Amino acid sequence: MKKLLSFLVLGSCLLAGAAQAQSCEAKAVDKNGKALVGAAKTSSISKCEKDAKAAAAATCAAKAMDKNGKPLTGAAKTSSITKCEKDATKG
Repeated sequence: MKKLLSFLVLGSCLLAGAAQAQSCEAKAVDKNGKALVGAAKTSSISKCEKDAKAAAAATCAAKAMDKNGKPLTGAAKTSSITKCEKDATKG
């Protein structure tokens, strides 16, 4: 049951990461609803991705568990968090 739950959580995290990359582009609009262009668009997308990565870091730290449900430590924890963040923010 724990494995199934872990796979479901991981799957939803991966889908959220792909959706986040698309939604950052969609959120790059000015206050009048027009799409941003140039440096303003780049800045907006960069900030959005940075915020998404920060949110993923908190989520990934909580998910760094071994197969028995115990928290990972040391290099295993670092590797797990890094992979999770990379997967969550790739687009």
